Amino acid sequence: MTAPHGRAELQFADYATRLQKVLQGASWDGVESLARDLLQCWQSRHQVFLCGNGGSAGNAIHLANDFLYGISKTFGAGLRVSALPANSSVITCLANDVGYDAIFSAQLAVQARRGDVLIALSGSGNSPNILKALEQAKSMGVKTYAILGYSGGKAKAMADVPIHFPVDDMQLSEDLQLVVGHMIMQWLYQGRPNQG
Repeated sequence: MTAPHGRAELQFADYATRLQKVLQGASWDGVESLARDLLQCWQSRHQVFLCGNGGSAGNAIHLANDFLYGISKTFGAGLRVSALPANSSVITCLANDVGYDAIFSAQLAVQARRGDVLIALSGSGNSPNILKALEQAKSMGVKTYAILGYSGGKAKAMADVPIHFPVDDMQLSEDLQLVVGHMIMQWLYQGRPNQG
């Protein structure tokens, strides 16, 4: 039996209200810090890495596109950025040979350099592969950010700069990852008319 339309509309309105409430109560200090560090990476040609699992993996890939292409106003002028969940051959090889908890840290061990930035996306902040990525990055002089929901988990204490939205809802947590990324994308795009 189909649920009444009004009932769905109430649920949608409630979702929008909960998202709006989180946004209105948020501190944007960590987001500004991330934006300025990404600008520094852009200017110095350092690399930005993103990682996450599930929906957060999809968001990492989405935001890598935004930072590589979406912010540039001239061909080839975007950020040097890599979404660590994007290469299925690498992911499945590392998961099989080394373990799923190392699928991001093993990539960082090869590709990252001091002065780069890691952005970890996680609802819970407790995924072992996210924690290992933060640990690996810090050991290499890579500045770490984590965009987190729920309590922030262990990643909240491990990241150099946690961007924490205390919301017990995975979908809202994942929405907020994109909100932060898109805020920064627009700030970078508007502030850099001719990056070359």
